[in-house]
Amino acid sequence: MKRVIVSVINDLSTDQRVHKTCVTIHALGYDVLLVGRRQRKSLPLSSRRYKMKRMSLFFEKGALFYLEYQIRLFFYLLFQPSDILVSNDLDTLLPNYLISKLKKRTLVYDTHELFCEVPELQNRPFKRNIWKSIERRIFPKLKYVFTVNESIATIYKEEYKVDVQVVRNVPLLYYQNNLVKRSKKELGIPEDKKIILLQGAGINVNRGAEEAVQAMKYIDGAVLLIIGSGDVIDFLKQLTIELTVSSKVLFIGKIPFQELRQYTQHADLGLTLDKATNLNYKFSLPNKLFDYIHAGVPVLSSDLPELKKIIYTYNIGECIDGHDPQAIAKKISTMLHEETLHQVWKKNTKIAAENLNWEKEEQQLIAVYRQFR
Repeated sequence: MKRVIVSVINDLSTDQRVHKTCVTIHALGYDVLLVGRRQRKSLPLSSRRYKMKRMSLFFEKGALFYLEYQIRLFFYLLFQPSDILVSNDLDTLLPNYLISKLKKRTLVYDTHELFCEVPELQNRPFKRNIWKSIERRIFPKLKYVFTVNESIATIYKEEYKVDVQVVRNVPLLYYQNNLVKRSKKELGIPEDKKIILLQGAGINVNRGAEEAVQAMKYIDGAVLLIIGSGDVIDFLKQLTIELTVSSKVLFIGKIPFQELRQYTQHADLGLTLDKATNLNYKFSLPNKLFDYIHAGVPVLSSDLPELKKIIYTYNIGECIDGHDPQAIAKKISTMLHEETLHQVWKKNTKIAAENLNWEKEEQQLIAVYRQFR
């Protein structure tokens, strides 16, 4: 079998897109190896159909971490047999590109965001310029490029004059339809209250989590369930104490995506409240939107282009045009208690799921990888 090495900079445990991509490639008859890193707090990995390799690094963050990972990944790829290299995001592209040239291997690039527009680089021009220079040198030379939505694809196409295909990070319809469901009691969440859910691997500043917690001061008969990790979690926990809403906000840390679905299915309303503070957030299409859809959960979203398009196309919820906590609270309360409309949204999520699923979305990947057989 031809061998595909898929590279990512995270610890592999919660990355649904990369997992689904690996399963799709493996199903086509390739020998797949997924390479990432191991962190001190990394969750154990469940058994998967393909091989995995986690590299332990000396550094876990900052410039030295990125430099170390580039070097370690380069030498790992150099001495591993491969036919196709798959780079996920700009922070794995340079070593993959160099090895593809040295060993004359096919390179596929899957960019999940506008990397150089992420908030972590907005006020760090030196670091941003380094990443941007890498992108500018390599991107125009790429032949096979995927990204997560039309807005991002359009930006890259216009800047680099390269064809960019869209594969949205949507769930497998099969898994949701065949999910063995656990009860609220088994999961330790309230059985007598409405569940408002905010989930995600990047619960960070300017993604609406702070306002969601503040909104709970004005909401009764419901709890806000926050599942995931991010740089704002510690602040949110302190905020619940200051606002005396600790009984209304429950925190569950980072959990494997197989377990996450158990919680999502019990939500009455899913939140995705990113702010357009940078281009990456403005044109984002968060994974949680599709997780909510497949679990039959109506959505309250910020008024961002890609989010708004899906929510109003399928009529699965509503959007807000600001982030005032009282306005958010009023909208949440209305959505939770308008039972007729709530049932319409729930019904429409099923229609959306039938159209927005990996079984359909993966056909773009299949068409490309079949060329390499």
